[in-house]
Amino acid sequence: MSTAITKEPVNRLYDTAKLPKLEQIAENSTRLFFNRELSLLHFHQRVLGEALDPENPLLERLKFLSIVSSNLDEFFMIRVSGLKETLDESVTELSPDGMTPEEQLQEIRKAVLPMIKEQARCLNEQIFPALREAGITIASYGELSEDEKEAIDSFFVEKVMPVLTPLAVDRSHPFPFISPLSLNLGLIVEAPPEPSPADPPKFKFEPRFVRIKVPSVMPRLIPVGSSRTKFILQEDLIEANINKLFPGMWPGKCYRFRVTRDADFDIREEEASDLLSLIKEKVHERKFGSPVRLEVSADMPQEMVAYLTEALDLSEEDVYRFDGPLAINDFMSLYKLDRVDLKDRPFKPASPQWPSIDKVFETIAQRDILVHHPYDSYTCVTDFVNAAVEDPDVVAIKMCLYRTGPDSPIPPALIRAARQDKQVTALIELKARFDEEHNIEWANRLDEAGVHVVYGIVGLKTHGKLTLVVRREGDSLKRYVHIASGNYNPTTSTTFTDVGLFSTNPDIGADATDLFNYLTGCSRQTEYRKLLVAPVNLRSKMTELIDREIKHQEAGRQGRITAKLNRIADQQMIEKLYEASNAGVKIELIVRGICMLRPGVPGLSENIRVINVVGRFLEHSRIFHFANGGNDEVFIGSADLMSRNLKNRVEVVAPIEDLALKTYLKDVVLPAYLQDNAKAHELLLDGKYVPITVASGDGQFNSQESFLRT
Repeated sequence: MSTAITKEPVNRLYDTAKLPKLEQIAENSTRLFFNRELSLLHFHQRVLGEALDPENPLLERLKFLSIVSSNLDEFFMIRVSGLKETLDESVTELSPDGMTPEEQLQEIRKAVLPMIKEQARCLNEQIFPALREAGITIASYGELSEDEKEAIDSFFVEKVMPVLTPLAVDRSHPFPFISPLSLNLGLIVEAPPEPSPADPPKFKFEPRFVRIKVPSVMPRLIPVGSSRTKFILQEDLIEANINKLFPGMWPGKCYRFRVTRDADFDIREEEASDLLSLIKEKVHERKFGSPVRLEVSADMPQEMVAYLTEALDLSEEDVYRFDGPLAINDFMSLYKLDRVDLKDRPFKPASPQWPSIDKVFETIAQRDILVHHPYDSYTCVTDFVNAAVEDPDVVAIKMCLYRTGPDSPIPPALIRAARQDKQVTALIELKARFDEEHNIEWANRLDEAGVHVVYGIVGLKTHGKLTLVVRREGDSLKRYVHIASGNYNPTTSTTFTDVGLFSTNPDIGADATDLFNYLTGCSRQTEYRKLLVAPVNLRSKMTELIDREIKHQEAGRQGRITAKLNRIADQQMIEKLYEASNAGVKIELIVRGICMLRPGVPGLSENIRVINVVGRFLEHSRIFHFANGGNDEVFIGSADLMSRNLKNRVEVVAPIEDLALKTYLKDVVLPAYLQDNAKAHELLLDGKYVPITVASGDGQFNSQESFLRT
């Protein structure tokens, strides 16, 4: 775990003289903070930047377009819906940056419109043509040969048409329910002037709106022929065969549309007699949330747009026209094609640090082990769990499961352990947003196998990533602990960067035991030996660590804080960092997404630098380094500096005490990100992110690539 990192500062190429002066920033204290929602959109914009970058392989660019599409879906389902609720409830409280909900919604629309325009341009003008050149074609129906049309039409009649349900709207058929994020065709159907024997007596057919849901049970991209490199969109195939759905009628042109609904829901746990049943009910209700966004194809007539907005109780401000296929995230299916030439070069993660699975506990007992995913293989975690399952000396396994995924090997391993009469406890977080159904399924299966399944503490989400294994060694019991920043999900471990610690430190083991007792029993534990635990002591300990750097600075010892995390949005912690900056403490922050802290403001945050790295992998690790006057302290864990992490979640942050591991994190990992001039952007005090570049000849440094070479 070493790599050469230059310690020289990057020569930035933007003109600081052009930055806004302090007096241009409103004196109102609310301007101490950036807007949370707009900050998150800035992150999505940087992800879009990876799709726009011609240096990235073609299918990787398509992947980033897909990620942006999914990110925006979730943004509207959660963040925009929340703002709309506050608006409907006439909430007058301003955001920390001083905006009303209505003003925030207006600013969000201003930010999203150019983003989706750029998305469409990239897809239509760059990605699709480049795919065609590479031998992968998304064809229109008109481009197909007669033989291809005949074959694909037969496919439509046999496989697609039986699933379709055209829903017309008239006096006896109300406007249909539009399921969230489904792709739909809207059209006007008219009748020829001649009456039909199928008409009721004295029936007069008026033109009417018809909705056709594009069925998700069929692939969106339907292969043409046997090559598996030429596709037609399912909605295009339906439109090409629209007459088959309306015999004897005159169907008009089809237009695409898509509805996003409120997917957030409140859980009143204190009133629930059965949390599992309540979550099931709420997940079902999510499908019927209020509409918050209407996406339509760019050519949809305004008359139809107005009809849809009225039917969905939306306004014109909720409509987003897209010049291209909707639901770009469906195109991720192309990423599965065996085209290594169009993807990032493959890499082989480092093998676990034990020679075989039966040596796992022996190796960890000798020294603490730090893993850095995806550069270190996730098999080290599954080995740890499987070793605990198979080892006859292991008497207990306790684990926090936040997001596992449907195909994770970890819950089945816990089931095997329970069947071997080991004491197995699984804390399943049922409230993990959008993973509720997977977690409910695993909770049922684990419970049926005899695992002690618990759902945590009322009012809190358990977000900490923690496993405790108790092993009989001689006449005593020894505790082995794994603490990490990432979920127990081997699939996402290949695309997320995370860090994890294996340790037999007695104090950490005792703390882990106390924490599980807190989670599963009636403990009111308020003191921990080594661990920083939210909501118990994480905020206070972080505050103490920052205060200590201030004292070092005041005593003439350079105070320094370096942290890598996903989000910074807790006002108290931001104000504490401002206080430290004002005292002269040097603060460098690597923040993936939301950052409400405004860096670089003279007299407030001039000693704070914030950068963001968006690259091949999604940055997810949380690392905190406090210089402590030369006696460095480093921590890793699950927590961001968000109010919800510090107050409403169970989070676990652990110290790294092994000197070699501490040195790797503070002198290799964190500096690598700070020296990145290939995928990094710096946050300016006006809220803009600028790419960090170097003067000619200085060389380019990509932090993620450096770890791949290690």
